[in-house]
Amino acid sequence: MFACEDPSGAGPRLFFQRVPEDKVAKNRVHLDVRVGAGLVGQERLDTLEAECARLVALGAARIRLLPADDINESCIVMQDVEGNEFCLD
Repeated sequence: MFACEDPSGAGPRLFFQRVPEDKVAKNRVHLDVRVGAGLVGQERLDTLEAECARLVALGAARIRLLPADDINESCIVMQDVEGNEFCLD
């Protein structure tokens, strides 16, 4: 079991609990990890790529880059070591 908490106590607490069953379907929860908040263009991509490289070194896998469009900024879809997808946003 593991929990992530905002040190100031203002934000939500995320609690992760291991279950004995293997993953058999899509994620029950999808997390967007905010690393490029307020950034656009190349500065945003550089920040996302740096965090992606850090997470890959820790065992995550890069799945694909979703490029910016008229509505959304770019993000990188990743997978944790158990195959759960999350986005670097």
